Amino acid sequence: MTAEEAAGEAAAAPRTEAPSCPGKEREARAAVSGGAGYSRRRWALSTLLLMVAVPVIGVGVKYCQDTLVWMRHEAGLKTLGPEGLFLFSSLDVDHDLYLSPEEFKPIAEKLTGIAPPAEFEDEFLHDPNGETLTLHAKMEPLLLETMTKSKDGFLGVSHSSLSGLRSWKSPVVPSSTLSAAQFRVFLPPKEKGKVGDTWWIIPSELNIFTGYLPNNRYHPPTPRGKEVLIHNLLSMFHPRPFIKSRFAPQGVVACVRALNDFYYDIVFRIHAEFQLNEVPNFPFWFTPGQFAGHIILSRDASHVRDFHLYVPNDKSLNVDMEWLYGSSESSSMEVDIGYLPQMELRAAGPSTPSVIYDEQGNVIDSSVEGGEPIQFVFEEIHWSSEISREEAANRLEVTFYPFKKRPSAEQKQRGSWFTPSSSGVLWTTSPAEVRGGLSGRQSWKVRPFWPCSTRASSAAGL
Repeated sequence: MTAEEAAGEAAAAPRTEAPSCPGKEREARAAVSGGAGYSRRRWALSTLLLMVAVPVIGVGVKYCQDTLVWMRHEAGLKTLGPEGLFLFSSLDVDHDLYLSPEEFKPIAEKLTGIAPPAEFEDEFLHDPNGETLTLHAKMEPLLLETMTKSKDGFLGVSHSSLSGLRSWKSPVVPSSTLSAAQFRVFLPPKEKGKVGDTWWIIPSELNIFTGYLPNNRYHPPTPRGKEVLIHNLLSMFHPRPFIKSRFAPQGVVACVRALNDFYYDIVFRIHAEFQLNEVPNFPFWFTPGQFAGHIILSRDASHVRDFHLYVPNDKSLNVDMEWLYGSSESSSMEVDIGYLPQMELRAAGPSTPSVIYDEQGNVIDSSVEGGEPIQFVFEEIHWSSEISREEAANRLEVTFYPFKKRPSAEQKQRGSWFTPSSSGVLWTTSPAEVRGGLSGRQSWKVRPFWPCSTRASSAAGL
């Protein structure tokens, strides 16, 4: 047999495989399983280290930031002194002890006398063909003799502290013309379109966690959204209105007083304040008890029939005033009250268009600047549903102060004069336990919601 034939027979012969070893298979599977387990343990360990490292890094970054701010504070105190650092901090909006160009802008405007056009974040789109509304501002200055400090001739009160108050004699903008469509901020939301409904136009941002806003400020923050119109209105009285007051109550609330198929009569209430002093004098806060008012406008806000905003003057005192004597939040602050005879905005008449078109789009009448206005005859409005202004004002009051909600007949019969509040206490609303104050800044006796013998009396404000 040749070598080639032997090789062919060997190739053709059936192959037999050696019997497999069960022990080796188990070892192989165990090895694979062990490798996967090691990978899982390594992944878990890496995740754990990452979870621990992130907070540690965060704490380290925070520590570095706090150290940097502290070093800047010490350097600023050494360079500027307490009073100078106080003025610097009043411009430092984000409290990083660094003035950005935006934060320095008020000083630049003061030094140069040139103020760039305001850049408000407004939701309103101007319609050049829309109607316009002219408002007139009237004001009588605060009667200094009504302040308690006047009884001793303002003894101990520096002249610089009251400089802003003494010089404020009249509105800074006696008359202004606005687009009627801007007043759409007073329209009720879709779910609040019935008579008696109330809603927040500018909600309060103060609560037990936020506390109050700082005192050492001179310039209000840039208004946004619905704040823009309120800011524009109050700026007719003084150039530095703060739409969000430092203390509660804060914000703007409205109520539907009357309606028909075409118009709303909206009653509103505003809590805001003014900063009267400028650098280098310390801040002086002027806080009216409230701004009340009403507006009659069409449902699409294209036409405003009437507008009135005012500080109520039916009380003997209607303004709260506070001014600082030092260069920090803990510095001495003087508090006083007084009487403001008049502060109001009134519409000169209903809003009107500047151009009238016929059905084909042709101009048939127009008013030129300085010329005679277009004459209109407006129909009398008849309301299909309404409540009294007093009732609407009460609903605004309850929205600001839920604890003032009137008790039901059943509660009166049981002798229960309490209503739950979100702060976990029950506020008594018995008239016998109320002591007078400004704009709801009244003294109320507070009883805890939970049964206990503790009883506290808190006098807030005046």
